[in-house]
Amino acid sequence: MSFEKDAKELLKLIGGDDNISAVTHCATRMRFALSDPKEADVEAIESLDSVRGTFTQAGQFQVIIGNNVSEFYKEFEKYSNVSGSNKDDVKAQARANQSWFQRALTFLAEVFTPIIPAFIVGGLILGFRNILEGIGFSGLGQAIVDGVAQVNADGTPIYNTIVNVSPFWAGVNDFLWLPGEAIFHFLPVGITWSVTKRMGTTEILGIILGITLVSPQLLNAYGAPDAILAGEVPVWDFGAFTVDKIGYQAQVLPAIFAGLTLGWFEQFWRKHVPEYLSMILVPFLALLPAIILAHTVLGPIGWTIGQWIGNAVYAGLTSSINWLFGAFFGAIYAPLVITGLHHMTNAVDAQLIADFGGTQLWPMIALSNIAQASAVLGYWWMTRQDERESQVTIPSTISAYLGVTEPALFGVTLKYVYPMVAAMIGSGIAGLYSVGTGVTSNSIGVGGLPGILVIQPAHWINFAIAMAISIVVPLALTIIFRKTGFLVKDDVVSTSSAVDQAVGKVPAASATTEESTNAQATKSESANFVAVANGEVMAIDQVDDPVFSSKAMGDGFGVEPTDGTVVSPVSGRITSVFPTKHAIGIETDGGVEVLVHMGLDTVELDGVGFEVFVKEGDVVDYGSKLAQMDLNVIRENGKGVTVVVAFTNGDVLSDYGLDAQGQAEAGKEIGHFTVA
Repeated sequence: MSFEKDAKELLKLIGGDDNISAVTHCATRMRFALSDPKEADVEAIESLDSVRGTFTQAGQFQVIIGNNVSEFYKEFEKYSNVSGSNKDDVKAQARANQSWFQRALTFLAEVFTPIIPAFIVGGLILGFRNILEGIGFSGLGQAIVDGVAQVNADGTPIYNTIVNVSPFWAGVNDFLWLPGEAIFHFLPVGITWSVTKRMGTTEILGIILGITLVSPQLLNAYGAPDAILAGEVPVWDFGAFTVDKIGYQAQVLPAIFAGLTLGWFEQFWRKHVPEYLSMILVPFLALLPAIILAHTVLGPIGWTIGQWIGNAVYAGLTSSINWLFGAFFGAIYAPLVITGLHHMTNAVDAQLIADFGGTQLWPMIALSNIAQASAVLGYWWMTRQDERESQVTIPSTISAYLGVTEPALFGVTLKYVYPMVAAMIGSGIAGLYSVGTGVTSNSIGVGGLPGILVIQPAHWINFAIAMAISIVVPLALTIIFRKTGFLVKDDVVSTSSAVDQAVGKVPAASATTEESTNAQATKSESANFVAVANGEVMAIDQVDDPVFSSKAMGDGFGVEPTDGTVVSPVSGRITSVFPTKHAIGIETDGGVEVLVHMGLDTVELDGVGFEVFVKEGDVVDYGSKLAQMDLNVIRENGKGVTVVVAFTNGDVLSDYGLDAQGQAEAGKEIGHFTVA
């Protein structure tokens, strides 16, 4: 199709050349850094035939075009006086649209994102250890110590735990402390590494700096308060002065401050040290001062501030009005997810875990996820006769109950408003109950229903009650709001074309007549598609990217790969290979356009970690090798490795089905499609 008209119109609606600070594109969307984002007429832009949606993220205004974004971009360049920019330029300009607070939160989020998988693993390990050593089971008999049967203060018997009666599970429990300690006690190592990675400085220096904060030579942070009170802190004695030998195990702010200092020193010296001396002097002049400042100034300051923050939140969670704090946080967490501000809770959770042995904040996050799922479930019940609407609501409900809320947020609750309000009310009430009853988790864990695995055993019953609240209240309120018309828009009952837009089958305001639909397909076709890689196959609404999971790019699937080989899911012709090698376009004989997108946000890697074996015009068959991904490199750069396959002109399909999910081999048949 010709993009001339829409490209001209987009330039006008976005505020013209004067409003564009920088622009580039990735495999699916245009990315703008705007001087004044308010000048962009979002509603009019989304009504353009070529546009499938818009959203703003990290200061960038992104316009979703689809597979043909490169052609659209070329047309846009013809009518714009703004020359194309690289991704770093756009990101730098976009940061100018953010306040210092937003930039700080963005930085914090980017530091913690690579560490979150470790938090989740650690939380599950601690949850399993809780079952082994923290819960007494009546079937195992009453606990006996030195021949005396153990009882509680009220006279009820204390029962044996699994580790009390099983040497095997006692050994497993002891062994599992090894990764638990590595994740939580040595957290500063991960933080200093991530900070230096984010700043683009030498990562091994960040790791070394982190190790100096948790060295066995130092007094363990967990025992430091008692040692300080007793005056028994070991010191380095320099004659004229001494420095306390205190470690910062599990501490967050000391590690962040130290990492920032190291990064700043390295950036400074790289600008001022001659190139031929850089390899020798820069690491020395950056690392040694950072270590000294970490143990003399930054560590004590960070520890003090961290304790202030932790104590403030802890006071809110344990005060006489903690119910109000719980209700407020429970209600606003979903909006925080939309804005990206929710990442700040990771640091607060980590501080609470370090200072108090658990966090009451994270259970409310799990409850918020459940509430979103329940609101979507209520919406599904009211629209269950609409099969096309169910293509969004059913998978969104399942993924949100399992802790992934983006499909629910962007596909249903935020879109229709009243389910969002119902979810916020239910989450607020559940948060009120959770905090009011002192529900505490050992760590950050998997959100949604599986969140109970990291809840401390003493709080399981109350957390289960809170989960029931977050299921029943949003579900009931969504149905009530719908029936009474509260916050319900006049056009909420979807027409066929509106539902098509919701599931990403028809671009907004595009033609939906039989003539225009058939015009995009060259011939009738009924075919299967195969897994694009070895690994876990998932529906596209489970992919951790709102553009794909909302089906704005069309229906499809994702694979969480176990190795880096990527094969063709269909038979057809290669229509495009993106310059950064992370995305490949294929067109089948029947005119179906298929996008193979390797990894999430991997456009920013500029091809690092990818090797492509096909070129534009090549003919491929099912299972033909397309590319090789270096999964370690991609993960080390903080990007997701999920391979996404999207049928981007899904309006030509009369039938689509993902017939198999779970583990699959590359090239194995997993679904079907039919072109009308």
